[in-house]
Amino acid sequence: MAIQGSVNSVLGEKIGLAETNFFVHITAAIILIVIVLFKNSEVNYDQLKNIPWYLYIGGILAIIITYGVMLSIPRLGVAVATTSIVAAQVMTASAIDHFGLFGLEKVPFSWIRFAGIIFLAIGVRLLLH
Repeated sequence: MAIQGSVNSVLGEKIGLAETNFFVHITAAIILIVIVLFKNSEVNYDQLKNIPWYLYIGGILAIIITYGVMLSIPRLGVAVATTSIVAAQVMTASAIDHFGLFGLEKVPFSWIRFAGIIFLAIGVRLLLH
């Protein structure tokens, strides 16, 4: 993540954030098209219409996350931006686990997890100084 965010941030400063985001995702799409074409799998495309809408937002989230990383690294530095992102991801993941969102199994929130999140937040704060 640190390498990807760094190269994307530098490219974004040279050609623009939207353009960089486009090139990042079009490159990934081309590689995945090749993988899907050569992979032997049987996908039931009829099931696509029965899947809840929110399970399709991954691409939109990828664009938002890529923008966020490209904006934060030049302002905060790679270490602080990456640590902040990881801390935010752990907090979000803990909420997803606790509530069993998106059809995932519930994993109860505990005081130990809370302490871990607090230590992550302290680590981010320490890196800011």
